[in-house]
Amino acid sequence: MKELMLFSDGSVNTHSNVGYGAYLAVPERRLSLDSLDLLRLRVKVKRFENTSSTKLELQTLLWALNDIQASGCRVIVYTDSQNIIGLPGRRDRFEQKEYRSKKNRRLNNYKLYQEFFIITDQLDCEFVKVRGHQASNQKDDMDRIFTLVDRASRNALRENPYL
Repeated sequence: MKELMLFSDGSVNTHSNVGYGAYLAVPERRLSLDSLDLLRLRVKVKRFENTSSTKLELQTLLWALNDIQASGCRVIVYTDSQNIIGLPGRRDRFEQKEYRSKKNRRLNNYKLYQEFFIITDQLDCEFVKVRGHQASNQKDDMDRIFTLVDRASRNALRENPYL
């Protein structure tokens, strides 16, 4: 089975609720840290409105998973989102409570959670937590690649914070 590494991140302006998500999909056999400049050119960026940091991380990942069309592949998702990392473990509780909180209110992002489970049921996904935002001398190879999507989303937000 082919393996695909997917790096996903987002940056949001909390005043305007505008954010930019970025992802990079790399077939594992083509990964070479010598070509970070080439990988940087393959990062895709998309603007999202009426979002929050949690929602943006989900929106970006769902956009990426739909965009890469990875059926038949094993997808290893690298993210710094604790929410995404924890979703598979919270699925049973979400579904048992019909995506409602203890106060019986619908969870804010319940539709995105449902879409997440539908898509990840169709794919063979593994989720890997990256530390993000750390000193260069503490980064491993996956952290260095993740930095490309982190910077792409932050730069897009800096260049277009309110557009």
